[in-house]
Amino acid sequence: MSRRPRKDVPAQSVPRPTVSVCRGCCCGTEKIQGVDHAAQLARLRSGLEGAATVRAVECLDACEQGNVIVVQPSAEGRRAGGRPVWLGLVNDEHAEQDVITWASAGGPGLADAPDILDLYVFQPSRRVRAGLDG
Repeated sequence: MSRRPRKDVPAQSVPRPTVSVCRGCCCGTEKIQGVDHAAQLARLRSGLEGAATVRAVECLDACEQGNVIVVQPSAEGRRAGGRPVWLGLVNDEHAEQDVITWASAGGPGLADAPDILDLYVFQPSRRVRAGLDG
């Protein structure tokens, strides 16, 4: 019988996409009027607790699309072909709930986004995308 402590086998983790919420120079500030930015971030964190990582990030340099949210695939989602999805003008609770529903189901590569989110999708410049992925 060995006297060494037994190593626990790591549990299989649930795929967790990452939801990056821009809170830079325009997004998350009074420049985007009519939105309770703190409440928006709190709703996303609460709604995605245990299902996705939610992080507030500095300026994503897509100010004309504020408020910007990027849903990045989990490792499993990326292996399945998922890529980051940039959503702009996410300034209402209905869009937030659609993001929560999608990310909770697995996000890019693992679940189809609600069709309504197609209205929010945009492609930032390659330079801007590289800044988030880098």
